[in-house]
Amino acid sequence: MRQLICLSFLAAASLPVFAASPTEVVRQYHAALASGDTAKALSLLSPGVQIFESGYVEKSKDEYAGHHLPADMAFAKTVNRKVLKGSERIAGELAVVMQETDTQGTHKGAAVHMIGTETAVLEKKGDGWLITHFHWSSRKAK
Repeated sequence: MRQLICLSFLAAASLPVFAASPTEVVRQYHAALASGDTAKALSLLSPGVQIFESGYVEKSKDEYAGHHLPADMAFAKTVNRKVLKGSERIAGELAVVMQETDTQGTHKGAAVHMIGTETAVLEKKGDGWLITHFHWSSRKAK
């Protein structure tokens, strides 16, 4: 019995540790926004991340952190974002995650119900993935 327990432990310990998939990294990013975890959100972004939203561009992680991130966190804390459809494509060191979302809640006293689209481009760094680009678009739900 003791040998069986030791063998089971060694087998489990020798299993490879799998890094989060690109889709999971994007999910972690949105969870960090919703929980107000600035450090976690920023840790998932490449230093040169570019974020496109409503015709504007944030040109780096530092620019985003100093400008739009606080507003994104304040918004994410007050709404519920649900992924309706999603897909992931990986080609070597790059991945694209595309999602359609439904976001509902109340922000600054106003009801929010939006349908959104998101494209995230990620780059493989070591055993993990970093977000190098987001493109967000949304419209009011009917």
